[in-house]
Parts: sequence; structure tokens; C-alpha cells
Amino acid sequence: MFKRSRPVLMTLASVTALSAAMLSASMNAAGAADATLTPTTGPTLTPAPTSTPAVFGTGGTQIAFWNGLTGSDGTTMDSMVANFVKENPDYSITNEEIAWGTLYPKLQAAFVAGQPPDVFILHVSEIPQYAKLGVLQNVDDLFDTNGGPLPSKDFAQPSYDQTIVDGHNMGVLLDNHGFGTWVNQDLLTKAGLDPTTPPKDGVALLKELQTLTLDKNGKNAADPAFDANNIVQYGTALDWQHFTFQSLLFQFGGTVISKDGKTATLNSKAGVAALQTLVDWIYKYHVMPPPAGFDSWGSFAGGKVAILATGSWFRNFIAATKINWTTWPMYQAGPNPGVMFGAHVFLVPAGLSGDKLTAVKKMIVWMSNHDDQWAASGQIPARVSIREKLDPKLYPSNMTIGASFPLYGQMEVPSPVNLDIGTAEDPELDAALANQKTPQQALDDAAKRIQQVLDNQ
Repeated sequence: MFKRSRPVLMTLASVTALSAAMLSASMNAAGAADATLTPTTGPTLTPAPTSTPAVFGTGGTQIAFWNGLTGSDGTTMDSMVANFVKENPDYSITNEEIAWGTLYPKLQAAFVAGQPPDVFILHVSEIPQYAKLGVLQNVDDLFDTNGGPLPSKDFAQPSYDQTIVDGHNMGVLLDNHGFGTWVNQDLLTKAGLDPTTPPKDGVALLKELQTLTLDKNGKNAADPAFDANNIVQYGTALDWQHFTFQSLLFQFGGTVISKDGKTATLNSKAGVAALQTLVDWIYKYHVMPPPAGFDSWGSFAGGKVAILATGSWFRNFIAATKINWTTWPMYQAGPNPGVMFGAHVFLVPAGLSGDKLTAVKKMIVWMSNHDDQWAASGQIPARVSIREKLDPKLYPSNMTIGASFPLYGQMEVPSPVNLDIGTAEDPELDAALANQKTPQQALDDAAKRIQQVLDNQ
């Protein structure tokens, strides 16, 4: 079974031998050269892409391409690369799909050694961090604003603006991606609920999750006779605490850092309310299992979890199962709707030049113009014109989840220390969700760590 790997966020500072001066010098050189419920195993599916490089094509123009798409979306990227070299037989592309937690330090080490890949994919929120270190070159000439072939106004906002640093386009967007709610229609119908209508607020959502959480005797979590020690079906499960918490944080009106990027703010009343909601779902209402060791994807596929908030990239996985599913926007647990979303972006290393640079740009333009193929991954194409032409019968999740982003979505923190912020935040979320710290304690500790990062940038 495959799924998107949960990134272990690495800090640039974590590579102790790397400093800004060393990195700058290397680029100059490069230019010259436990749950109560036992998790259910899902169906047998195509194995996940691994970090073993896959070579597509046999042409003499060779490109080294790195990305973190080791989940079900990586299968779609493999297909796109294969289609590209089929149309361009003079190319040979080594596509190396590396788990995000491994990709970051490997990429950093490659920059230091002066041997980065020819093209790579990161998240748009990471552009400020890498641009600040001078390891990226702009791709201004790919956009119509500078006589290039790509229509700048056709790229979704606000992610397009986040690719621009000091007036220069530092990358080409591939998609928008983020959380939605995946629903087992049969389980909701069996419980007397309407699978086509999401709960309108946090109170209604909790009531629905209680109705969908069942013990071995068939009692639901709202029943006084409910046996919380013998749960056979959960209303929901936690897939990725980073996206889930920040989505709820936005719903309660909070932020991770201040608008000026100088102050950690996630330990506000809004942040505590958001994290307390998740903790209560686990330990007070028992509608969600403790996340440690629980296979949320497999359990949803096995009909043991009724509603799952997870990423747009889930489509490739769930479409291969027999589950009768549908999607809602990100469920609303707070006073207002809200969802965290991000974007993948093609980036070119500083120092790449000549025929190799020309070849890479041709590949990126092709990928952007064929963004409809990327929709099969579940991600939402970055090109608005392509997004609007998707068949809703084939891509219902893309359409539903994608429509929520411009309405009330908020992007990942676009900070020069974005990776460090995630590294400081995530262990504290884990501590609260494991009932080792109160939400207030966990977020206070996270805020202290984040503040240190902000003060030291």
C-alpha cells in the first residue's frame, strides 16, 4: 500500500557544516562546473515510488530531476515524465522521488558539493528560505511578462505571487494542494446521515462523529453505554497533524506567526482552542484514535474510519479501492470555515546554464502546459484554465477541494525559516496529541522554539 510520506521537516541549520558563506561559495563552483482499533490493511495496490532513480528515455539530453513525491502522486509524476520523453525522444530524465525528510538534507548537501539536480520540486512556502541562500536562479524568461510562453495571469493566486522574490519569478507552479474531507458514503448512509451534506459547524460535526463511532456492541459514542475500550469503527482519524492543526487554527481565527514574520502567535486562544478540539476528540469523546501507530489511510480503505481529513493527493490511493467515497471541503470544527493549503513548484538551481538550462526549461513548460495530466494525482492544477476544464465526473475531489482554497484557504507560512518553524511546531503537537502536555503547554513551548528561530534568522 502506498501513501504520501509525512515529511520530517529538516532545518537548513541542521546541516552543521552548511553556512550561508559555504553555500554561496559552492554555488559559484556549481556555476563553473497506539490505537484501540487495530488498523485495517487496505487493498493491494501498485507499490509506492521509491528513492531509487527511475530513468525515462534514452536520448542524449540528460536531466536529473528530484522531488519529494513518494506518495500516490508520484505515480502520476512518473507517467507525466514518461509522456514527456515519448514526445521528446532526444531526452533522458532520471526521476528521483525522495521522501521529503530525506530530500531536504540531500538537496542541501548537493548544493554544498556543487552538484545539485538540474531541476527539482519543493513547496512554494520554501522559496524564501532557498532564495535567501542564493541557490535558485530566476525563470523570468518563461513568463509572458518577459516574452516567455507561460501566461502569468493563468496561474492561481495567491500561490503565484509567492513564487516572486524581489520582482523575479523564482519557479513555475505545478499545483495547489491541501486538505479536504473524504467520506465513506455507505457508513454515513447506514448511520442515517446524509453523505452529500457536510455538518455546518463544530457542534454538528462532533455530533456526527459520535454517531459514526461504534463499539463492539454497536453502541455509538453518544450512548451512555458506549464502550470506549472496544471501538470497532471511528468517526474520524488524524492523518497529518501539521495540516489538520493549522486548518483548525485558521478556523478559530489564529495564525502561526504575525504578519510581519517577527512573532510566534500559534499559542493564542485560537491556537489552544484548535488543538484542544483535537485532543478532546481523542480522549474525551473517543471519536478519533490516538494518532501514534494508527494507519488512517488503511483504516479508511478498510471501512473502519468514516470521515478522514487528508490531502488532495489521497485521490490516487482511494480511487483504487472499492470504497464508495465522496469528498467535502475541509470539515469545520471552528467558528468559521478554513483550510491550510500549499503548492508544489518547479525550481532551477543557480549555476545551471547552456544547453542543459534550455532543456530543463523546455521540460518545465511542457509540464505546465500538460497540467491536466497532473490532476490524476488528486492535486489541483496551478493553471486556472486547465483547472476549469477538468471533468467533474472524473475529478470530483479536485473540483471540491480546489474550490475551497480561494474561498477561505490560507497558505503555509511563507517565511525564510519555514522549515525551521515546522520543525519547532510538530513535536509539540505530537506531545499534546499523545496526552503528554496540555494544549496550552505544548503551544507555549512551540511558540518559544519558533520565536528563537525567528529571532535568529
